[in-house]
Amino acid sequence: MADSNFIDYVKIYCASGHGGGGAMHLHRAKYIPKGGPDGGDGGRGGHVILRANPQFWTLIHLKYRKHVKADDGGKGGAALQHGANGTDIYLDVPVGTVIKDGESEEILFEMVEPGSERILCKGGRGGWGNDHFKTPTNRTPRYSQPGEDGEEGWFILELKLLADVGLVGFPNAGKSTLLSAVTAAKPKIADYAFTTLEPNLGIVNWHDGRSFVMADIPGIIEGAHEGKGIGLRFLRHIERNSVLLFMVSVESNDIAADYRTLLAELKLYNPELLDKQRVLAVTKCDLADKNTTASLARRLPRKIPHVFISSATGDNLDKLKEELWKSLQK
Repeated sequence: MADSNFIDYVKIYCASGHGGGGAMHLHRAKYIPKGGPDGGDGGRGGHVILRANPQFWTLIHLKYRKHVKADDGGKGGAALQHGANGTDIYLDVPVGTVIKDGESEEILFEMVEPGSERILCKGGRGGWGNDHFKTPTNRTPRYSQPGEDGEEGWFILELKLLADVGLVGFPNAGKSTLLSAVTAAKPKIADYAFTTLEPNLGIVNWHDGRSFVMADIPGIIEGAHEGKGIGLRFLRHIERNSVLLFMVSVESNDIAADYRTLLAELKLYNPELLDKQRVLAVTKCDLADKNTTASLARRLPRKIPHVFISSATGDNLDKLKEELWKSLQK
């Protein structure tokens, strides 16, 4: 996992720039020995701004950038010269990034719209020069205002993948094989548990140029909500999926029981996940005959649609796509 390029959690320290101080200056010229105040204002400190960039899909570019500091604003000058604003720092993040307070872990905001920008740390306001403080009774103020301090703190950036359909199942249930069969994605496939160690995304083409995004999440095991296996690390990626496709192998001793176990893990992690549309796919059906699948069908949960599929032979994959598309429209 240490060598993985898929980084979905980083903690970084960010600090905006301080505002520049206003100038205290009195105008002097050859024929104006006692001119009035002309001190300019200080510049604003630089912001730290997050930008949702759809070309990014991981936070790896921020993994080794633990400290981010924007420039301070420039000081005001004579002749009402305004100090330069500090340069803003833009941090590109994937769409679907959640920003939390680094201490309390309270959610501050989420980046869900491509191209959207949010100020993470606001730059300090520049101070006023003494020109702002002149009055009829105090025409030569000899003081100015300092700039305001910027904002700083630790922040957690946590990525939740944006996908229409999320694949939920035990390790080796055939999730990666299905993704490779219905999309152009090429996930690692092997006949052992935990082949998938990071989420994979693929686009499923449907009729009339329509399509939807499918996400292959690493396998869940019983107790994943408590941190067992590697499911806990990736369960949050399911939170943004519109439809959950539960996948259980036809080799299972009790398909309905396995489905209930998966459902229980999701409920224990986040009960709101049960409000999503669900479809059940019984995989690897090229290993069973029609009589076996007919018998199994009578014992499956009746509240959700189910499809018997084989990613190896392509059986019923179009039927599965149709069922998923119907669920997405709901």
